[in-house]
Formats: sequence, C-alpha cells, structure tokens
Amino acid sequence: MFAVTILGNNSALPAFDRHPTAQVVTMDEHVFLIDCGEGTQSQMSKFKIRRSKINHVFISHLHGDHYFGLIGLITSMGLLGRVHDLHVFAPPQLKSIIDMQLNLADTQLPFALHFHCLSEPGIILKDNKVEVTSFRVYHRIECWGFCFRQVKPFRKINPEKARNYDIPPSFFDRLKWGEDFFRADGSLVKNDWVTEEMPKAKAYAYAADTIYDERILESIHDVDVLYHESTYLSDLEDRAIKRFHSTAAQAARMALKAGVKRLLLGHFSSKYETLEGFESEARLVFPNSDLALEGVSYRI
Repeated sequence: MFAVTILGNNSALPAFDRHPTAQVVTMDEHVFLIDCGEGTQSQMSKFKIRRSKINHVFISHLHGDHYFGLIGLITSMGLLGRVHDLHVFAPPQLKSIIDMQLNLADTQLPFALHFHCLSEPGIILKDNKVEVTSFRVYHRIECWGFCFRQVKPFRKINPEKARNYDIPPSFFDRLKWGEDFFRADGSLVKNDWVTEEMPKAKAYAYAADTIYDERILESIHDVDVLYHESTYLSDLEDRAIKRFHSTAAQAARMALKAGVKRLLLGHFSSKYETLEGFESEARLVFPNSDLALEGVSYRI
C-alpha cells in the first residue's frame, strides 16, 4: 500500500478541531512521518498510527507548527522502550535544539538518534522500495519539500516465454531490471522478447509552506498526488504574498502546470472556521482538488 494519512491540516494555531501540520506516508513496510506539529502524538493515538513503525521523520522547516511535537515524540519513544534507530531529516539547526532539550532533562534514549542535515536538493534516502528526494520551497525561512517515489522493476516477466528461451528462474530478477540474456550457445535473448513494461512507479510530493513559485515545478512534475499548502483564499492573496504562503487557487495553478494527477490542499489559516471555500476555489482551476482532511488516508 502507498498512501498518505493526514494528522494535522491547520497552520500556526490549532483551531476548530484542526491541528498543526503532520502526516504519515505509508509505503509497504515503511512508515514515514512528515512534520510533527503540536498534538501529533494525540493524533497518532486517535488514528491508530503506531509510533514504533516510524523510523524516519522529515521536518520541512523550523517554524513551531511543524516541529514542536518532535521532542515529545522522541522522548515517548524512549519511555516505551524503543531500541531501533530513528532517523531525522531536517534543517541543521534542529539538532542543537533537540540535543539541548534532551541534555537539560538528562534524558538517556535507549535507541540511536541520527540527524541528517538538509542542505542541498537531491536524494536523501533510497532503498530497494523507495526513493526520497528533498527540494527547496520558498518561505520566510529555509524550507524544504519532499518527494516519495516507488522503486520498482520496470519490466514484467512472461514466465512461459522465458522458459521457451531456456532462461533459468535465477535470472528472472535481472530480467525485471531490463537485462538481456545470453544462452549457453551464445545466442542473445533480448529482454523485450520475454518481458513487458510495468506500470509507471507512483510518487507523492509534499510542498511545505511556500509562496507561489514555479521553481518547484521540476521537483513535483507528473507526481500522482501533490500536497500543496493553501493557507488563504484568493481574496487574501496580498496577505499570502506578504507572509510567504499560497492561496487555494495558486496551489491549483501549480498542480495544473506540474501535470499532477491529484491535489491535496492543507495548512489552512485559523481565520477560517469552515473549509468548503478552499475546495471550490481550487476546483475552478484544477478539478481534481480535495481538502486534506485529518484522519483520512489518501491512496497514491
């Protein structure tokens, strides 16, 4: 399964039973936490997200509504007896903040806490199932977006055809990655004779707090689902520009230009008690726009 579960969809202040930013991306056995605003642990408990499954945390920037819940999560993991490593990807200043909090409380964690400082765009995590890249977004302070892409073989084997060419099963994994095969007599079996193209690997992009800026288009192009902040409606576009945020219409315009398949809107200002206007405004520009609602899991 590849999905994102929204834990918090509000901006700076918790209001109207909405919480500061946090979300969980699930990719098969991986569970990734993106941002960790105040109340994230409570939301995890409410929506049955297991802390022990989270091994990687991605913090977009150092405004409190995106990381004030992190020290509580880390210490809770320790109190619950966690022993396996935790990796935090964040702006470099966060390490000294967390270290200070742990040191002042004389907290001894029973697990290794690894900080990975975000400094340049590019691949920050990769294994045989997932590739995570970071990209710059444009806020009042240094801020990062993240893209999660499946890593999967790009060819599907036709076992009957492979057997007809005397290809042993031990070579099948190499066929999946596009290799040709040489038989014992030296004759060549081209890969596309025994395989077919797999569906394109899916991708999810998280565009954290940012003014509308088309420099991010390259990083989010053609993803299946894009989360883009939409703090305000268009009648407050001047305020959005002043505070380095976006409107729902701007988020939709970004989704349209990037050629994404679906847009999720989030990071709503606490001045709005209801959110229907965000969806309506965005859908005029990009019809496949939805609110990122807390507790809902969206399949990628």
